[in-house]
Amino acid sequence: MKENTHRIRAEELVKKLTLDEKIGMVHGAELFRTKGVERLGIPPLVMSDGPMGVRQDFEPSSWHPIGTSADRVTYLPCNSALAATWNRELAYDTGSVLGEETRGRGKDVILGPGVNIKRSPLCGRNFEYFSEDPYLTKELVVPFIRGVQNWDVAACVKHFAANNQETERLWVDVEVDEKALREIYLPAFHDAVKEAGSYTIMAAYSRLNGDHCYYHKGLLEDILRKEWEYDGVVISDWGGVHDTTLAAESQLDIEMSVTDNFDDYYMAEPLKEKIEAGEIDESVLDEKVVRILMLMFRLHMMEDEHHPGSRKRKRGSYNTPGHREKALATARESVVLLKNDNKRLPLNPEETKKLLVIGENADCTHALGGGSAEIKALYEITPLMGICSFLGGNTEVTFAQGYVRNEQQEETDTNWQETSLEDGGGKVREHHTDEKMLKKREALRREAVTLASQYDDVIFVGGLNHEHDSEGNDRKDMKLPYEQDVLIRELLKVNPQTVIVLMGGSPVEMGEWIEEALTVVWNWYSGMEGGSALAEVLFGEVNPSGKLPETFYKKHTDCSAHAIGEFPGGEKVRYKEGVFVGYRYNDTFGVEPQFCFGHGLSYTEFEYSDPSIQEKDGKIIITCKVKNMGDREGKETVQVYYAPVDRKSDQPVQELKGFEKVSLKPGEEKTVSIQAEKCLERTEVRIGSSSRDIRASIFH
Repeated sequence: MKENTHRIRAEELVKKLTLDEKIGMVHGAELFRTKGVERLGIPPLVMSDGPMGVRQDFEPSSWHPIGTSADRVTYLPCNSALAATWNRELAYDTGSVLGEETRGRGKDVILGPGVNIKRSPLCGRNFEYFSEDPYLTKELVVPFIRGVQNWDVAACVKHFAANNQETERLWVDVEVDEKALREIYLPAFHDAVKEAGSYTIMAAYSRLNGDHCYYHKGLLEDILRKEWEYDGVVISDWGGVHDTTLAAESQLDIEMSVTDNFDDYYMAEPLKEKIEAGEIDESVLDEKVVRILMLMFRLHMMEDEHHPGSRKRKRGSYNTPGHREKALATARESVVLLKNDNKRLPLNPEETKKLLVIGENADCTHALGGGSAEIKALYEITPLMGICSFLGGNTEVTFAQGYVRNEQQEETDTNWQETSLEDGGGKVREHHTDEKMLKKREALRREAVTLASQYDDVIFVGGLNHEHDSEGNDRKDMKLPYEQDVLIRELLKVNPQTVIVLMGGSPVEMGEWIEEALTVVWNWYSGMEGGSALAEVLFGEVNPSGKLPETFYKKHTDCSAHAIGEFPGGEKVRYKEGVFVGYRYNDTFGVEPQFCFGHGLSYTEFEYSDPSIQEKDGKIIITCKVKNMGDREGKETVQVYYAPVDRKSDQPVQELKGFEKVSLKPGEEKTVSIQAEKCLERTEVRIGSSSRDIRASIFH
């Protein structure tokens, strides 16, 4: 009823607006702000990036930071890290922190979360996305959005749709069949708007089957507006509109861009001129403004005369101790223990008297990088800081850099966005190393290896950074940069006990040294408390419970986008792999990954028993008992996969359909109950600890 009242009130307001006033509401009047209408009490709509925290403030018409301390914020773990927790409650908490800080900073719309599927491990923006799997993505994005919007802030789920690469992202034409679109690339968006009620959605830069997403009739009108009955606001990506008539007559509501010629935007003066000339009916503009006004009522930005007190809006806050605690809780559960032969981990802090930490990433911060996801963090605890703080004064910690990146970035990244629409919006980034840099790395490597031979306990912290995980850039391959493979091999030769920790938003090749390594830990970009969480895991204060939300391939050509599809393509990229994305491809066609989807070890062991299935209210309930067989408290994520018995050629051999995370004390046993959709055909229901560690199965 309230929504109907909002629409009625919005329609009444539109009748009072002049053409100029309406035009001002549908395009950027500043880089992150539309125009308001002061005489009618209509405020501007204020937006901000991004998914890992509220971005720093810029001057209204230039990409120069304001430069005060007031826009430092809580730096949250990236969406990939959040997905690795497989924890819906943490997803809600993370969204709630983001929403409260967005409101606390005086913003109305936060431009996230990103729910695009990780089709290829080489996409530079993968760290902003959740998973290769649509089910896992939607199960986490729904509570995330609810957490955000609890604070009178609009989430803006993005990028709609099938936006899976940065190369030529403004113009590339994605060719994908209906089945893959519906089963892989749309489910998270569907649940974001139908289940979570995301107030806004961002149209992707790219084209889909011929048409740009910002005006795509099939996406925006047929699916979003009609099929999904969406009455929220559709916002363009910044600089994603290319034609006035197409934008005006589409379901797009607001055009934003990166340039300061605000009156020249396609939905600014050019739209006004076409309406005045009778080329475009003013009613299409009216409908856009109605939806914007409805959004403002939903956010309690304006007084609704039908609901006295409706402008009472939550004020929010940022940089609170509680927010930092939630960032730490998520970071703890995001750490994935990939390998732990001979139970090398956890290290005993009481017995660790001398420790050598090697690797640039051990002492490197990552918040202020990656493109529009950059965060001006209140602080960021590095792995080295976290380890030193955890161990305290009884342990002598020595640091050796070990390797160095190609180009040192400045503390600010002011101007990249001004040129972000050039060269098609993105490319595969080439990294060139000169002879001087090679010699510098050789010297650092020699120093680190010499030291490693003298220590019992060595931790190497390497991986990627935002030179490689970044908006506007895709990776050329999955290889570790900066000659890290050489360094790791040499470290393991002189000290086979070396603990390998890698950071990044996408997998890397490990084949050159993985057989020799006893222990490998994956750490993501895990926010302001990431270093603390890592230290707690390495030294046993926290039992690791992260599970991979994506397949870690041996090399990128083991991924279906490269094996049978195209990436990044040319003017067109063909998704010839169809629904066989990630583990769906590897499991169906017998391609062995380095580490499979859903994989993640613990410092304890879990035993599964007594699986059962029952039907209830059109759903099926899968139950099994899980027992902690070790002497440490731990958390296990029980995963359910459906495997059709009479599989058709266009069906994967199995698909994730449910999961539940459970905490168990030593020796404790619990019955885990997982609700899943009803099987439509004869199915083997597989219950396991990962996609390739199936502990029990039942036919249904």
